[in-house]
Amino acid sequence: MEIQYYRHYSGCLGRDMEFKVYGHAGKPVMFIPCQGGRFFDFENFHMTDYWAKWIEEGRCMVYSVDTVDNETYADLGGDPRRRIERHEQWYHYIVDEMVPTIRHLSGLRNGYDQGIMPFGCSMGAMHAANLFFRRPDLFDKVFAISGLYDSRLFFGDYMDDLLYQNTPVAYLANMPQDHPYIEMYNQREILIVVGQGAWEDELLSSTRWLDTVLAQKGIRARFEYWGYDVNHDWPWWYKMVDYYVPQLL
Repeated sequence: MEIQYYRHYSGCLGRDMEFKVYGHAGKPVMFIPCQGGRFFDFENFHMTDYWAKWIEEGRCMVYSVDTVDNETYADLGGDPRRRIERHEQWYHYIVDEMVPTIRHLSGLRNGYDQGIMPFGCSMGAMHAANLFFRRPDLFDKVFAISGLYDSRLFFGDYMDDLLYQNTPVAYLANMPQDHPYIEMYNQREILIVVGQGAWEDELLSSTRWLDTVLAQKGIRARFEYWGYDVNHDWPWWYKMVDYYVPQLL
C-alpha cells in the first residue's frame, strides 16, 4: 500500500497541520478521527487493515486528517463562543485548504476531478455529516458511524450563530423546502449507521432525530440501526466498514 505523509501550514488555523494519504488511485475518502484523535489513528487503530483491499485495488485513496477537537467540542470547561469559533476555523481549514489539496492530489492520480466522501466514527461521524450537509457541492457521499448530530452533549443549552451552523438537526430542520441543497442531497449518497448496544444511547437518540428531520424534509438517506449487542467500539465499526464500503465505492 502506498502511504504518503504531509505537513503543511494552515492559514485558517494559524499552525502546522498533518495528514496521511493511503493509496495510489480511486475515490477520494476523507477519514476524520474520533474525539481528540489524530491523523495517524486510521493506521494506529487498524482501519488500514479493513480498507486495504479497496485501497490496494485502486478503488479509493484515503486522506486521514487532523482535528482540533481538544480546543473545541472536547474542551468542556472552555468558553463556548471561543470553542465554536475555533471549530469554525477548523471547518474552513477542511473546505478551503484540505479539499483543494485532496482534489489536486487525487486528480493527478485519477486524471479527473470528483467529489469527496467524508467518513468517520463517533465524533468523526459528527464532523463528516456536518461537512457533507454544509457543503454538498464538495462532498458527494457521506459514511457516518455512531455519530452525534446535535450539540447538547458538548454545549448543553448554549446556542449561537456558529454553533447553529454546525448542528445538522437544527439547520436542516429550518431549511426551506425550496433550498437548492435539498435537491443536491437527493443526488448524493447518505449512509448513517449506529448500534443499539453499550455506550450508544445518546448517539442512537441523535441519529433517530436526524432520521426524522431528513424524512420531514424529503431528503433521501439510508439509516441503518444495528442490534442491541452492537457497542460503540472499534470491533463493530470494522464490521460496518467491511459490510458497507463495497456498496459505496
